[in-house]
Amino acid sequence: MLPFARVTVIGLGLIGSSILRATRSAMPTVRLTGYDVDPEVRGIADRIGLADDIADSAGAAVIDADLVILCVPVGAMGAVAAALADDLPADAIVSDVGGSKESVIAALRSALPEATIVPGHPVAGTEFSGPEAGFATLFRGRWCILTPDDATPEAATVRVRDFWEKLGANVETMTARHHDLVLAVTSHVPHLIAYSIVGTASDLEDVTQSEVIKYSAGGFRDFTRIAASDPTMWRDVFLNNREAVLEILQRLTEDVTMLQRAIRWGDGDALLDLFTRTRAIRRSIVEQGQDDAAPDFGRAHE
Repeated sequence: MLPFARVTVIGLGLIGSSILRATRSAMPTVRLTGYDVDPEVRGIADRIGLADDIADSAGAAVIDADLVILCVPVGAMGAVAAALADDLPADAIVSDVGGSKESVIAALRSALPEATIVPGHPVAGTEFSGPEAGFATLFRGRWCILTPDDATPEAATVRVRDFWEKLGANVETMTARHHDLVLAVTSHVPHLIAYSIVGTASDLEDVTQSEVIKYSAGGFRDFTRIAASDPTMWRDVFLNNREAVLEILQRLTEDVTMLQRAIRWGDGDALLDLFTRTRAIRRSIVEQGQDDAAPDFGRAHE
């Protein structure tokens, strides 16, 4: 039995378009509706047949939906929810894909005080964006974290869990606060570091931009991939998960200071101990199927 018969996706970028493609592949009888505030994006989505119907307003998109998934930057969640509030069916479930959860829950509860809300976050993506960037297998074998609060009915959480599992995702449930701390460590601060190091490289007066591009070794090259992610989305993530991000940044600053001290005083034992521990973490990520063990991150070579 399908968890939902009619699914609406608001926001047709990488994640939203991938949800539509994955749903069509896994549950072909589900009626799919999409909407995006950008008319150009709506035009592309309509041209490529992304959904059964591409609505011309948020309200029209949700009018008969069983499940509504908000795939917009976290800073826009409240405004988007308010735009569809008057047309949302009383029995519809509202979910989202935002990378920070406490702020999103507060925004959705404020805009939709009577709605059934199951906050979510599929931990998957690429550095590309737009309706043509999505693909049906994006969530396969990846984690989707659900963060229901005290006002979320258990039955609604079960239905949303079933939906994501049918898309191929592994589903975990945790509190919004814990999610925001975990993601600050595993995603948000690494992105901030990538943006920072790429920006630093471009600002160095004694190193030209052409040299930065020409001699990019693997480490810097992979930082640039992360730093190519959607600017608006990541701006909103940092602003909406500021407490957890600042907490992890403080810990990172202390650890970097320790590394500075070890390098300055030639403490090779301290460096070797850290590098050995971090290598073990990398191996664990590969063993759990969260990355590929192929050399050079699986890049093809002639």
